[in-house]
Amino acid sequence: MLVCLDVDYRDHDVVAACVGFASWTAATPSFERVSRVAGAPAAYVPGSFYLRELPHLLRILKLVKRKDGIDPSLVIVDGYVTLGPGHPGLGEHLFRALGSKIPVVGVAKTAFHGAAHASAIRRGTSQRPLYVTAIGIDQKQASAAVASMHGGSRVPTLLRRVDQLCRKL
Repeated sequence: MLVCLDVDYRDHDVVAACVGFASWTAATPSFERVSRVAGAPAAYVPGSFYLRELPHLLRILKLVKRKDGIDPSLVIVDGYVTLGPGHPGLGEHLFRALGSKIPVVGVAKTAFHGAAHASAIRRGTSQRPLYVTAIGIDQKQASAAVASMHGGSRVPTLLRRVDQLCRKL
């Protein structure tokens, strides 16, 4: 089972969401989970974004395991896996926290100046690329898979769905 994860920060709580699907080209989710934690989010620390986001990603994955009995075969995050040589991003920290056993693909909507290694892919008629990075799976394979995801717009359908789940709760 593939899963995509996202986190949304509010003034007084944090919402994490997970959308699971059976294949890269799936049009609809196999399941959806959303979790909210009351309390102000941790402060953003430049260069250490993962400290703010990682606990919530791990929490939603534990919820999916507990409620659905699912261990994902691959995780997609909104952001970068690596920021550059020797600079792990959110995705690499998640990969390590998951025992370096589950591949993680990062899909970012904006370019990061140090991430020249990211694969820029264009979907639909959009001229603005998405930036794909990966660990535990070949980056070219991951980029082709993200490009093949359902939907005719820049952001694939199920990646848009996980973002919506975070924002609507």
